[in-house]
Amino acid sequence: MNDDAPKPSGRQPQLLRPTPDGWVRWLPGLGLLRNYQPAWFPKDLAAGLVLITMLVPVGIAYAEASGVPGIYGLYATIVPLLAYALFGPSRILVLGPDSALVAIILAVVLPLSGGDPLRAITLASAMALVSGLICIAAGLMRLGFITELLSKPIRYGYMNGIALTVLISQTPKLFGISQESHGPLRDVLQLGQSLLAGQANWAAFALGAGTLAVILLLKRFQRVPGILIAVVAATLAVALLGLDQSHGLKVLGSLPQGLPGFVLPLIAPSDLLTVLIGGSAVALVSFADTSVLSRTYAAKTGTAVDPNQEMVGLGLANLSTGLFQGIPISSSSSRTPVAEAAGSRTQLTGVIGALGVALLLLFAPDLLQHLPNSALAAVVIASAIGLFEFKDLRRIYRIQQWEFWLSITCFVGVAVLGAVPGIGLAVVIAVIEFLWDGWRPHFAVLGRVDGIRGFHDISRYPHARLVPGLVLFRWDAPLFFANAELFQNSVLEAISQSPTEVRRVVIAAEPVTSVDVTSADMLIELERTLGGAGIELRFAEVKDPVKDKLHRLEVLANIGDDVFQPTVGAAVDAYLDEHGVDWTP
Repeated sequence: MNDDAPKPSGRQPQLLRPTPDGWVRWLPGLGLLRNYQPAWFPKDLAAGLVLITMLVPVGIAYAEASGVPGIYGLYATIVPLLAYALFGPSRILVLGPDSALVAIILAVVLPLSGGDPLRAITLASAMALVSGLICIAAGLMRLGFITELLSKPIRYGYMNGIALTVLISQTPKLFGISQESHGPLRDVLQLGQSLLAGQANWAAFALGAGTLAVILLLKRFQRVPGILIAVVAATLAVALLGLDQSHGLKVLGSLPQGLPGFVLPLIAPSDLLTVLIGGSAVALVSFADTSVLSRTYAAKTGTAVDPNQEMVGLGLANLSTGLFQGIPISSSSSRTPVAEAAGSRTQLTGVIGALGVALLLLFAPDLLQHLPNSALAAVVIASAIGLFEFKDLRRIYRIQQWEFWLSITCFVGVAVLGAVPGIGLAVVIAVIEFLWDGWRPHFAVLGRVDGIRGFHDISRYPHARLVPGLVLFRWDAPLFFANAELFQNSVLEAISQSPTEVRRVVIAAEPVTSVDVTSADMLIELERTLGGAGIELRFAEVKDPVKDKLHRLEVLANIGDDVFQPTVGAAVDAYLDEHGVDWTP
């Protein structure tokens, strides 16, 4: 979801292996090391060296775009890769600062930091801690399925909105303009006013636009390090021509020498709520991206990945970066394919990449001092362009327009309200969408169709034969508080429309996967209402877990426990036999 969609590697997948148990499940890195084959090392080493060429410029660029100094992006590259290599279940996933998180981090850091870089990294690190703790807790509670609650159109909507927000936030830097963010719409207006006022630095724009063009042109060649080539070219141009002196270009400058230290990010109580919301949004987006990418590569390599351990691994990676002066991280679908294309076999590739970045900070911190900020903006913009999804949205518009407009609503929410409120809106819409589907589900009265086995919806088969005195009613959803009244009214409506006097109602309950207290009380009330009219209530094809719930919720104590039949056909046969009805199936 993040940048480029992963492309097939051509590697022959192995048969899927079950997820390991015991301590290996919690420390998959050690389990992999125990079975490491020497033949893998040359490939992991080569892939790690290639990966370094992307980790440095991308880490710096995403940190700068997130509102913190670039060095913290490198810290957030080193520590998470080492943590995930130990705790992460995927053999190939590359973690680090990511374009999908830029807008969320910036939305929290920018208004609260007041331009203080130390306060900015404290806030960002605190968000990483929140995200990490949420992911770890969710993984331990086996909630790895929760991101599936966000439908594909909703994911497209919020990712398109985040992509637009990132583009808007980075475009002023491309022109060499410094401006404070006041929301996407006002930022566009402010940029237009700055351009009309002649504030653009056209040398910065030329370098930034050139960097962007090179990255986009070389993007199709997966084995070519386009980002590295573009960034090195821009850096050399500034250094050789002295553009930072003659044209006032803003450059990265020297990086602090050394490795990150342990720092507990302590924030003001007044900032706590905003950081909690932002960290929760980071957890949601990062795990959504990571789970999709992890499942994709697990299928390609023929390995099994436990989504709950994936949550734990991602959480520990975020927790570690938050404790070592880093920003929130996620998986990367731009760096992971690079590692795979370079021949990576295991997480040792990420370890080598992390050690390479660490050596840079220890021995060559001035290597990128002439890197122009407009080139860094170009790196982020190129990644943001990869976040947009239009092709599949056109397909969704063609086949299901209401879900297309749902996606557009999420997109507008993120673009207008900002990343963090927009993510909250996406979650609310996802819950409403889920409840709507269950609130007004499909239901049907069933009859027998000549030449077709079983019983079928009479609205689809108007000539279906009904059993005299019997209503077969199917409900295609769980029973819960939001649809309990509709269920009761629909059953009574079906009885009123029966062409013969009704003696028994059979609920075809195979699609019913759950009941709650409200719906249980409704069933008791319905049975009493029908009993008062001389109509019996029966159930067919009820799942055992649902029977257990009906017993626990005291439904069976009120309506009896002899009301079940294994199939609809058996329920019809029982009715015909007990009431002496002459009807041929």
